[in-house]
Amino acid sequence: MASSFAWKRFLQSERSSKRWISAKSSRHFDLIVVGGGIVGLATARELLLRHKNHSVALLEKEKRLAAHQTGHNSGVIHSGIYYTPGSLKAKLCVEGMDLIYKYCNENDVPYKKCGKIIVAVEESELPRLDALYERALQNRVKGVCMIDGKSIKDIEPLCKGLKAIHSPETGIIDYGQLARSFGRTFEDLGGKIFTETEVVNFSQNQDSVCVHAKDGSTFSGRHVITCGGLQADQLATLSGGKRDPQIVPFRGEYLVLKPGKRHLIKGNIYPVPDPRFPFLGVHFTPRMDGNVWLGPNAVLAFAREGYKFWNIKWADLKSALLYSGFRNLAAKHLSFGMKEFFRSALLAAQIVQLQKYVPDLQIDDVTRGPAGVRAQALSPDGSLVDDFIFDSGSGELESRVLHVRNAPSPAATSSLAIAKMIAKEAEEKFEI
Repeated sequence: MASSFAWKRFLQSERSSKRWISAKSSRHFDLIVVGGGIVGLATARELLLRHKNHSVALLEKEKRLAAHQTGHNSGVIHSGIYYTPGSLKAKLCVEGMDLIYKYCNENDVPYKKCGKIIVAVEESELPRLDALYERALQNRVKGVCMIDGKSIKDIEPLCKGLKAIHSPETGIIDYGQLARSFGRTFEDLGGKIFTETEVVNFSQNQDSVCVHAKDGSTFSGRHVITCGGLQADQLATLSGGKRDPQIVPFRGEYLVLKPGKRHLIKGNIYPVPDPRFPFLGVHFTPRMDGNVWLGPNAVLAFAREGYKFWNIKWADLKSALLYSGFRNLAAKHLSFGMKEFFRSALLAAQIVQLQKYVPDLQIDDVTRGPAGVRAQALSPDGSLVDDFIFDSGSGELESRVLHVRNAPSPAATSSLAIAKMIAKEAEEKFEI
């Protein structure tokens, strides 16, 4: 756990950090990274660590960094239990967790290793829990063990379950603060950050790529990498990238324990994943600020950056509803989707799900909390894209642009490891 002294130092550095630059004129760089979320910031930093003599700029459309997925997620540092052994996701998560803890210790970024239990509450879940444990062992997850119902009570006194996987290395962090720390270290290395710089087009200019912003400013770079998150597919199509897979936004709504009820939860409590459903299900997540989040559900967001039910952007909604990938997903999981919308509307329905794990939880113990929006890449057949996708567009920009079309969960945990992979991909493609 980061010390209270480190926490104070971090807050001081947050207040005293210099403001990001607003772009108003044309500038030239060796490398330009588009996207100020945690993956874009980690990538920009990694590029300068590897190529100190290069000029690197990062462009972000919002006034602040980490404004969307990075700043609206659950804040869990995952240990790598869920992912197929030998897969890139498993390798990057295990490596990424170690890199995050190392970075935080070296840069006074606060975190807590509060651990996690994945709990089977029904007999039918036990075979899946056993298979998940074998997967965790194959992925070499640190400290992971199987515990019985009595030991569950030792870790989470108010949690009910038959068996559970215990992951003591799982932690929590404010990923927005971590991302902004990446931004400061990037600047310390000589990088430039430009906020309020929404990219609307790319064009070729001799041996450079011109990056055109909505405010009329133009940047040129020998090479460009985009890490657009919720806008990843749209950025790719600007340079002739493929239309598919498309991003469909799903909003995850959380409940929050009232301050007087935070004692109900000590660490992370997760369900056993059910392969019949596309999303994980509700869980209990303590936060760095002392709050405890419960959830989330998963419902279609009516805007790519729509954090409230009434946030509607008709172009985004039309794009999602007309996309064959979403229609096929909805057809496959109609019952699941209807239940998620039902639980979104009725607080009591969410509580029933949560009471399977903590029976003492009552509806009066919670209030409605924040929401996040997940950039879910979907194939035209409705399957969730679960792997990394790179795209170079087409035509004259193909040799100079690299789009990160999909960086699947747990991208925040894996961000430093993903950055190494993206930097290597860029070095090979651009012959840096």
